Amino acid sequence: MNRMQEKYQKDAVPALTKAFQYKNSMQVPRFEKIVVNIGLGSEQDNAKALEAAMGDMTTITGQKPIMTKARKSIANFKLREGRVIGTKVTLRGDKMWAFLDRLVNIALPRVRDFRGVSPDAFDGRGNYTLGLRDQLIFPEIEYDKIDKLRGMEVTIVTTAKSDDDARLLLQLMGMPFKKEA
Repeated sequence: MNRMQEKYQKDAVPALTKAFQYKNSMQVPRFEKIVVNIGLGSEQDNAKALEAAMGDMTTITGQKPIMTKARKSIANFKLREGRVIGTKVTLRGDKMWAFLDRLVNIALPRVRDFRGVSPDAFDGRGNYTLGLRDQLIFPEIEYDKIDKLRGMEVTIVTTAKSDDDARLLLQLMGMPFKKEA
Protein backbone atom coordinates (compact mmCIF):
# COMPACT_ATOMS: atom_id res chain seq x y z
CA MET A 1 0.00 0.00 0.00
CA ASN A 2 1.30 3.43 -1.02
CA ARG A 3 1.96 6.00 1.73
CA MET A 4 -0.73 8.31 0.29
CA GLN A 5 -3.24 5.45 0.48
CA GLU A 6 -2.26 4.88 4.11
CA LYS A 7 -2.61 8.59 4.84
CA TYR A 8 -6.07 8.50 3.22
CA GLN A 9 -7.17 5.46 5.28
CA LYS A 10 -5.65 6.52 8.63
CA ASP A 11 -6.10 10.32 8.57
CA ALA A 12 -8.51 11.50 5.87
CA VAL A 13 -11.35 8.97 6.26
CA PRO A 14 -11.84 9.51 10.04
CA ALA A 15 -11.49 13.31 9.71
CA LEU A 16 -14.00 13.48 6.82
CA THR A 17 -16.43 11.18 8.63
CA LYS A 18 -16.25 13.42 11.70
CA ALA A 19 -16.46 16.71 9.76
CA PHE A 20 -19.48 15.81 7.61
CA GLN A 21 -21.09 13.22 9.97
CA TYR A 22 -21.16 10.39 7.44
CA LYS A 23 -23.09 7.41 8.74
CA ASN A 24 -21.64 4.93 6.26
CA SER A 25 -17.99 4.45 5.24
CA MET A 26 -19.10 4.35 1.57
CA GLN A 27 -20.26 7.99 1.82
CA VAL A 28 -16.72 9.21 2.48
CA PRO A 29 -15.31 10.87 -0.68
CA ARG A 30 -12.46 9.01 -2.34
CA PHE A 31 -10.25 9.46 -5.38
CA GLU A 32 -11.59 7.89 -8.57
CA LYS A 33 -8.91 8.83 -11.09
CA ILE A 34 -6.41 11.48 -12.12
CA VAL A 35 -6.36 12.69 -15.72
CA VAL A 36 -3.17 14.38 -16.98
CA ASN A 37 -3.50 16.28 -20.24
CA ILE A 38 -1.04 18.14 -22.49
CA GLY A 39 -2.52 20.26 -25.28
CA LEU A 40 -0.24 21.02 -28.22
CA GLY A 41 -1.89 24.34 -29.12
CA SER A 42 -0.05 26.06 -31.96
CA GLU A 43 2.31 23.09 -32.42
CA GLN A 44 -0.34 20.66 -33.62
CA ASP A 45 1.26 20.42 -37.09
CA ASN A 46 4.62 19.46 -35.62
CA ALA A 47 4.98 15.67 -35.36
CA LYS A 48 8.14 15.99 -33.24
CA ALA A 49 6.25 18.12 -30.69
CA LEU A 50 3.61 15.39 -30.33
CA GLU A 51 6.32 12.76 -29.92
CA ALA A 52 8.13 14.86 -27.29
CA ALA A 53 4.87 15.53 -25.39
CA MET A 54 4.06 11.82 -25.40
CA GLY A 55 7.58 10.99 -24.20
CA ASP A 56 7.37 13.52 -21.35
CA MET A 57 3.92 12.25 -20.37
CA THR A 58 5.13 8.62 -20.30
CA THR A 59 8.13 9.61 -18.15
CA ILE A 60 6.02 11.60 -15.68
CA THR A 61 3.07 9.22 -15.28
CA GLY A 62 4.64 5.83 -16.02
CA GLN A 63 1.85 5.05 -18.47
CA LYS A 64 1.58 5.39 -22.25
CA PRO A 65 -0.64 8.35 -23.22
CA ILE A 66 -3.36 8.36 -25.86
CA MET A 67 -3.68 11.05 -28.52
CA THR A 68 -6.66 13.38 -28.17
CA LYS A 69 -8.40 14.47 -31.34
CA ALA A 70 -10.54 17.51 -32.10
CA ARG A 71 -14.28 16.79 -31.94
CA LYS A 72 -15.31 19.77 -34.06
CA SER A 73 -13.80 21.95 -36.75
CA ILE A 74 -13.23 25.53 -35.60
CA ALA A 75 -11.93 27.85 -38.32
CA ASN A 76 -10.72 30.59 -35.95
CA PHE A 77 -8.38 28.13 -34.23
CA LYS A 78 -7.33 26.49 -37.55
CA LEU A 79 -8.79 23.26 -36.23
CA ARG A 80 -10.15 20.35 -38.25
CA GLU A 81 -12.30 17.58 -36.87
CA GLY A 82 -10.31 14.41 -36.13
CA ARG A 83 -6.95 16.20 -35.98
CA VAL A 84 -4.55 15.33 -33.13
CA ILE A 85 -4.50 18.24 -30.64
CA GLY A 86 -2.82 16.73 -27.56
CA THR A 87 -2.20 13.72 -25.35
CA LYS A 88 -3.75 12.48 -22.15
CA VAL A 89 -3.34 9.77 -19.53
CA THR A 90 -5.96 8.48 -17.10
CA LEU A 91 -4.39 7.10 -13.91
CA ARG A 92 -6.24 4.78 -11.55
CA GLY A 93 -5.24 2.50 -8.67
CA ASP A 94 -1.60 2.32 -7.59
CA LYS A 95 -0.33 4.58 -10.38
CA MET A 96 -2.88 7.23 -9.37
CA TRP A 97 -1.73 7.13 -5.72
CA ALA A 98 1.95 7.25 -6.70
CA PHE A 99 1.34 10.23 -9.03
CA LEU A 100 -0.67 12.09 -6.35
CA ASP A 101 2.17 11.52 -3.88
CA ARG A 102 4.79 12.87 -6.30
CA LEU A 103 2.58 15.82 -7.30
CA VAL A 104 1.85 16.99 -3.74
CA ASN A 105 5.17 16.21 -2.05
CA ILE A 106 7.78 16.68 -4.80
CA ALA A 107 6.51 18.55 -7.87
CA LEU A 108 4.41 21.39 -6.41
CA PRO A 109 7.08 22.51 -3.89
CA ARG A 110 9.49 22.83 -6.87
CA VAL A 111 7.32 25.43 -8.62
CA ARG A 112 9.08 28.80 -8.75
CA ASP A 113 7.56 31.49 -6.46
CA PHE A 114 5.06 28.93 -5.16
CA ARG A 115 2.42 30.34 -2.84
CA GLY A 116 -0.05 27.47 -2.99
CA VAL A 117 -2.64 26.24 -5.50
CA SER A 118 -5.97 27.97 -6.00
CA PRO A 119 -8.66 26.75 -3.60
CA ASP A 120 -11.35 27.75 -6.13
CA ALA A 121 -10.53 25.49 -9.11
CA PHE A 122 -13.34 23.01 -8.37
CA ASP A 123 -16.04 22.28 -10.95
CA GLY A 124 -19.07 22.11 -8.64
CA ARG A 125 -19.11 18.31 -8.62
CA GLY A 126 -16.08 17.70 -6.40
CA ASN A 127 -13.42 17.50 -9.12
CA TYR A 128 -10.27 19.64 -8.97
CA THR A 129 -8.29 20.86 -11.98
CA LEU A 130 -4.79 22.21 -11.63
CA GLY A 131 -2.80 23.87 -14.41
CA LEU A 132 0.98 23.46 -14.41
CA ARG A 133 3.16 25.82 -16.46
CA ASP A 134 5.96 23.42 -17.31
CA GLN A 135 6.96 19.78 -17.03
CA LEU A 136 10.30 20.53 -15.32
CA ILE A 137 8.75 20.50 -11.83
CA PHE A 138 8.74 16.71 -12.06
CA PRO A 139 12.18 15.34 -11.13
CA GLU A 140 11.95 12.60 -13.79
CA ILE A 141 12.27 15.18 -16.58
CA GLU A 142 15.85 16.14 -17.44
CA TYR A 143 16.32 19.79 -18.41
CA ASP A 144 18.78 19.00 -21.23
CA LYS A 145 16.47 16.48 -22.90
CA ILE A 146 13.38 18.68 -23.46
CA ASP A 147 12.74 20.64 -26.66
CA LYS A 148 10.18 23.09 -25.26
CA LEU A 149 8.42 23.91 -21.99
CA ARG A 150 4.93 22.44 -22.09
CA GLY A 151 2.16 23.14 -19.67
CA MET A 152 -0.20 20.44 -18.51
CA GLU A 153 -3.52 20.08 -16.82
CA VAL A 154 -4.06 17.69 -13.92
CA THR A 155 -7.68 16.83 -13.07
CA ILE A 156 -8.30 14.99 -9.82
CA VAL A 157 -11.69 13.24 -9.98
CA THR A 158 -13.27 12.41 -6.62
CA THR A 159 -16.57 10.88 -5.53
CA ALA A 160 -17.30 13.95 -3.36
CA LYS A 161 -20.81 15.36 -3.67
CA SER A 162 -19.75 18.98 -3.13
CA ASP A 163 -16.68 21.16 -3.57
CA ASP A 164 -16.34 21.60 0.20
CA ASP A 165 -16.09 17.84 0.71
CA ALA A 166 -13.48 17.58 -2.06
CA ARG A 167 -11.53 20.61 -0.77
CA LEU A 168 -11.28 19.08 2.71
CA LEU A 169 -10.27 15.71 1.22
CA LEU A 170 -7.45 17.32 -0.77
CA GLN A 171 -6.37 19.44 2.23
CA LEU A 172 -6.15 16.34 4.40
CA MET A 173 -4.04 14.67 1.69
CA GLY A 174 -1.55 17.55 1.83
CA MET A 175 -2.59 19.67 -1.17
CA PRO A 176 -0.99 23.08 -0.52
CA PHE A 177 -3.93 25.50 -1.00
CA LYS A 178 -3.32 29.27 -0.97
CA LYS A 179 -4.16 31.04 2.23
CA GLU A 180 -6.96 33.52 1.62
CA ALA A 181 -5.86 37.10 2.29
